[in-house]
Amino acid sequence: MNESRTRRRGEELIKAIHDAALEEVIEVGAGRLTMDGIARRAATPRTTLYRRWADPIDVLLDALYHQHPVEEPTPGADDLRGDLIRALRLMVEWAFSPAGRAVAAILTDPRSVALMSDALFERVFAGRGGTFTRTVLEHYAERGHFPAALLTPVVADIGEALVTKRLIDAAAPPTDEDLAAIVDQAILPAIGLGPSSARGS
Repeated sequence: MNESRTRRRGEELIKAIHDAALEEVIEVGAGRLTMDGIARRAATPRTTLYRRWADPIDVLLDALYHQHPVEEPTPGADDLRGDLIRALRLMVEWAFSPAGRAVAAILTDPRSVALMSDALFERVFAGRGGTFTRTVLEHYAERGHFPAALLTPVVADIGEALVTKRLIDAAAPPTDEDLAAIVDQAILPAIGLGPSSARGS
C-alpha cells in the first residue's frame, strides 16, 4: 500500500489532497480542519502538504478554487438567455458537488464563516468570476446588448439568490423549467430585455 502511495505524483496527488480537504471540511468544519486530518484522508504524509500549503485553510481554499466552475459565454454573444440558463445549471451542478457541499458547510457554520468567509470570497469566488451569471452578463454588456449601467450588484445576484432559495425551500435541484423562469421573469426584465429579444441578441 505504501508503495502505491509513493507512485502518486503531480496532478493526481494534488487532486487526492484537494478531495480530502473537501471531504474533511464537510465532516468536521473549517474550525477543526487540520493538516493531519487531510493527510490521513488523502493517504499521504503530512510533510507532502507542507511543501505546497502553509496551513489546512490554505489547502481548502486551493481545493475550492480549482473545483469552482467558470461560466463560458457563447463566443459570438448570440444567446444571452441560453447562456444565463446554462450558468444557473452550472451553479446547480456545483451545489451538489463536493466543492459546493463544502462551501455550504462553511457558510452555515458560524465558526467557519468567521474563520474564512473573506478569504473564500476573495480567493475563490472573485477569482472565478464572482456570482454565477455575472460573467455572462458582463460578456453581453461589454458587447452592447444592454446598458452596462444596468448590471448592478443586485442584478448580478438575482439568479444565484433565487436558485439558492429554491434549493432551501424545496431541498431539491431546480428543474430546467425553473431556471428558465428565473431568467425570463427576473434577470432579463432587470436589464430591460424579454425572452424573445434575448434569444438572438
